[in-house]
Amino acid sequence: MGKNQHITPHPNGGYQVKGAGNSKATKIFNTQYEAIQYGRDIAINQKSELLHNKQGRIREKNSYGNDPYPPRG
Repeated sequence: MGKNQHITPHPNGGYQVKGAGNSKATKIFNTQYEAIQYGRDIAINQKSELLHNKQGRIREKNSYGNDPYPPRG
């Protein structure tokens, strides 16, 4: 399983895709939509999770290969 991918606002404007634990952005986009599409492709390829962050909070979380079966609860 690869690193989880985070979509966050970039300090200089736009949105960034960043692997969990990385200090630098993988790629920077003008729109959140573009960043989500790119991050989703990476998460699917690496069988990891995609997290959309806004103002320090997780807004949405999508899993592409890390789901336990059967689900707990």
